[in-house]
Amino acid sequence: MKNLSLILLLVVFTPFAVSGQKYHGNELVMPPWRHYSGETQYIIDTGVLIWDHKARIDQIIIEGNTVTRSRIIIREIGIHEGDRINVDSIEYYKEQVKLRLLNLQLFNEVDQTLTHTDNYNGIQWVIRVKERWPVIPSVIVQFADRNFNTWFVKENHDLRRVSAGLTLTDKNFRGNLETLAVTVQEGYTQKLGISYMRPYVNKGQTNGVGIWFSVSQSRQAYYNTDSNKLVYAGAYSGPVIQRNYEGGLSYVYRPAYASKHTFQFNYKDYRVSDTLLQLNPEYYANKSNHARFLELFYRYEYNGVDNWNYSLNGFKLVGNGVVRKGFEGLDFQSYATIEAGLFSNIAPGWYYSFVLRGRLMYPQDQPYFFRGGLGTQTDYVRGYEYYVIDGSNYGLLRFDFKREIFNRTWSFPVKYFTAIPLRIYPKIFADAGYITSPSPGNSFLSNRFLYSYGAGIDVVTLYDIKIRLEYAWNHLNQNGLYLHFNSE
Repeated sequence: MKNLSLILLLVVFTPFAVSGQKYHGNELVMPPWRHYSGETQYIIDTGVLIWDHKARIDQIIIEGNTVTRSRIIIREIGIHEGDRINVDSIEYYKEQVKLRLLNLQLFNEVDQTLTHTDNYNGIQWVIRVKERWPVIPSVIVQFADRNFNTWFVKENHDLRRVSAGLTLTDKNFRGNLETLAVTVQEGYTQKLGISYMRPYVNKGQTNGVGIWFSVSQSRQAYYNTDSNKLVYAGAYSGPVIQRNYEGGLSYVYRPAYASKHTFQFNYKDYRVSDTLLQLNPEYYANKSNHARFLELFYRYEYNGVDNWNYSLNGFKLVGNGVVRKGFEGLDFQSYATIEAGLFSNIAPGWYYSFVLRGRLMYPQDQPYFFRGGLGTQTDYVRGYEYYVIDGSNYGLLRFDFKREIFNRTWSFPVKYFTAIPLRIYPKIFADAGYITSPSPGNSFLSNRFLYSYGAGIDVVTLYDIKIRLEYAWNHLNQNGLYLHFNSE
């Protein structure tokens, strides 16, 4: 019951765990530590204006948005015609408007021009955007193994262990910020999926709805963990031994720019062959080869960073709560996860970050398939990329200290590719983690302190593509070079 109480506290209080928010509703609010002078001179394109405290926004003009509707842009920037703003804070507002629009991942460039109106107490605010290609064809290269490094080194870069496919995503369907995506995948895992999300269905643009469905199958699948390594069954050209059906409905509530609440009601149906079940009778509960369950999913996001995909300054928070009630192959499962990131620009070109991830599960003893743990997706201690650590509760802390040595953008006269940026960040880092397991088996990494340190380099380029090359040492006195394609 103690763990269940912790889970409930984490889920309930996650949305309120952020202090010092800069936003009230959709409006930008200056931080309280800023000081405003009684009389300010502000130079804009048409000359010097002298205002006392505040100026009124008489007109907002959006240009260059051939696809995106202007009301979507106005909703994101959080300022409206008729608002009055502090004159000595205009540069702050301009920077926030630019960051907010770039965070939509719909625009390559955002430029702004401010001019005074006839009465010299008002502003005409012109925002010019250059849109990205709205339909993004994403080539899927998915490894059967946990990451690229395991596939390339431990599995001798066997192409039979690679899934390849294509996802067509319209991130701005009908210009309303709606997302429509279709996925087709072949290879190690075959998959077909479709999803649709409409972020705003009400006049106040705070409520959204979505729907999704996918089916996938594999001829090979892991069925157990031996000495922190996954053990697989099946043949590449053999019969299908695992098939999954998933679908759900979602509701999104976004009362302000920085905060977002997502609720999902999902149904999932997983099936495995008798061959796999004979190898591990506890793969699902009650020695079943079929798992069917309903899932209630809640997610909270706080976006207080300069760039969600590769953050350098600010604070971000993601909290998830999941409750599952099974009909077959699963009795009951609940867990909560948290990810908190603090990013800071301590000097020109110098940055540091702390990222915390954790999970609490109840009950802790679950069928093999529903355990998971460290070593998958983004939840791993760097330097332990070749290991899987099954368990229930875990915590992971990452620290990075980096320097920007290159930041350049090349301009091209090609629509949707008008600018190609390239940024390079050498860094040093350190990680620490711990995972508990009620039944560790022959795992030598469960229920013990894990740590690592190292150096690397991050490369960020067009459409937020990220490449991380890192050399790490772990507590086992092992070291190696690792390649990743996501943020910390």
